[in-house]
This record gives sequence, C-alpha cells and structure tokens, in this order.
Amino acid sequence: MTIADRRSFTRAAEMLGTTQGALSVRLKRLESRVGYKLIERTPRMVRVAAPGVAFLDAARALIEAHDRAVETLRPAEAQRFTLGIAAHLAGPEIPKLLARLAAHDPGLTIEVRLDTSRTLLDAYEGGELDVAIVGREDDRRTGDHLASERIAWFAAPGFDRRDGEPLRLAALSPACGVHDIAKRALDAANIAWSEVFLGGGSTAVMAAVSAGIAVAPFSLRIAPPDTEDVGPRLGLPDLPPSDIILHSSLTDRRSKAALRALSAAFKEHRRPRV
Repeated sequence: MTIADRRSFTRAAEMLGTTQGALSVRLKRLESRVGYKLIERTPRMVRVAAPGVAFLDAARALIEAHDRAVETLRPAEAQRFTLGIAAHLAGPEIPKLLARLAAHDPGLTIEVRLDTSRTLLDAYEGGELDVAIVGREDDRRTGDHLASERIAWFAAPGFDRRDGEPLRLAALSPACGVHDIAKRALDAANIAWSEVFLGGGSTAVMAAVSAGIAVAPFSLRIAPPDTEDVGPRLGLPDLPPSDIILHSSLTDRRSKAALRALSAAFKEHRRPRV
C-alpha cells in the first residue's frame, strides 16, 4: 500500500522506517503468496500492476480493520491534527476526505486551514501546521509528490477580448503560485494583461469568472461548472501542470498512519474534469 501511494521504494521505506532492500523482500514474499506481480518497477518509475490495482482496495480494508481492532484495546487518547490545504486545490471532495480521515481515527481532532500555498508553507515552516498540501514552490524544500493537475484558462462562455485590450484577469490577493505562473506565461507570450478583480479567496475569484468579469487559471477539476476553457479561442499560452506536494513534520506511528489514509484519499479524488 505504501509503495503504491508513494510510487517510490525510497519514500515508502522512509515512511515505514525500513530499508529499500527489506521492503523489496517483503513485497516479493507477498507477491509469491498471492501468485501475482503487484508492483512494476523500472529504473525510471514505480507503478501498480493490474493485479495490484484490484488487490489494493481489499488490502486497505484489511489494514483499516486491523487498526480499528487494535485501537479498541487502547485507552482513548485525543490527538490534534493541524492540516493546511492550498485554496486552489480544495475541491468538493474535501468533506469526504476529512470524513475518511475521521473514520480512520475517531480520536483525531482535525483543524483545517485553507490559504495560498506560499502562506501555508510559511506557517508549516514556522511550526503552525503539522501537514501542508500545497502547490510546488520553486524556492521551497521538496516533499512527497501526491499528484499533478492540469491548469487552463477559464472564463464565462460569453467572455471575449477586444482587439488591443489587455486580457482582463481575476486573481487572488495575495497572489498564489498558479497565478504567478500564469502571469509569467502571458509576459513570455507578449500578451498584455490587467488585474481587474482581486479576491480574498478562491470562491470570490470563481464568482468573478462566472459573472464574465475576467479570465483566471484554474485546475480542470475545480473550475466553476458554468465556465469553459477559453485558452485556445483567445490564443492564450498553455500552462504547465501544477504539482501537488505534501509536507509533513509528523513522526509518531499513529499520526503517520493517519497521514497515509489522508494521502490515499487525496489521490483517489485527483480525477481531472474533461
């Protein structure tokens, strides 16, 4: 499960407190026992084989049942989990994600904070957050790669740009990394732009875009449903995918188990809108 979640023997071994060699031996024993190859490994990538995909859901259920059984014999202990999620990554699946985390560990008190990636990274590095799920920042430390999301230019169906007019942008205030990347892409393409709307949160920016006031970059997964990708029609530059990174300072076994459940739930909902 951990190899599948991390897509890396190195990161999985670190998470489980063992070595890559020991992990490989355990995987081979499991594959020998079930009679199928579960993980495919090459020098460049690690991925779940088809039998492994089928096996994974039942494996998760088995481990979760084991953990619940063990927890019934332990004194109830309250534990706090402070989680930061970048606002531009927080889609409609967040309540389900938190419900799964609560089901995994009912004794867990979850405090969630939504903000820009930059602000959350500052809070994480300042010790205010236990975990931060953010977009990659070029000048920050590396973390665990959870997924990548495609970013495109979205606007209301009737939105248009008149000849000679700067592209009207709606942006977060303070700006987030996605908006900074989008602006640099416009500058590189010699496309004039003007911020005509600054919102204090993603909801405000979405409302401005839906109202036809401006265009803004969004993940295909969370773009407002009443908008459309206008990049090709307006001749706007392609935007690079947004890498989603998890940073964690958790060290105890119980918290790490909760973090694995959180990571797995987050990945399951990374299905882009098409």
